[in-house]
Amino acid sequence: MSNNQQVKYDLIVTIVNRGFAEEVVEASKKAGAQGGTIMRGRGTGIHETAKIFGIPIEPEKEIVLTLIDRDKTEQVMASITEAVKLEKPGHGISFVLEVGKTVGICHDCNPENPSK
Repeated sequence: MSNNQQVKYDLIVTIVNRGFAEEVVEASKKAGAQGGTIMRGRGTGIHETAKIFGIPIEPEKEIVLTLIDRDKTEQVMASITEAVKLEKPGHGISFVLEVGKTVGICHDCNPENPSK
């Protein structure tokens, strides 16, 4: 990205155990986000190995993508962390990526008439 472009958005990526994505989205909305995108995933880390009766189970994860105005990033991250207890081991992770370019963002428009 060139020096004259200012980063306006961040992408908050939050990975939690299955069933907690809605809590992440609700917490982010309470802190000023417009919403989020929930995807399913599967954990493969060293702490993800669990067995029931000797049969390995693959832990299901949910990934929440939240595109946020950069000035709201800290408050949204804090709200997510508190809501799903990310500071406790095994509760998930969250990280932020700078978004240098976007197309199609319409947070202030009417969904039925995107020109407004």
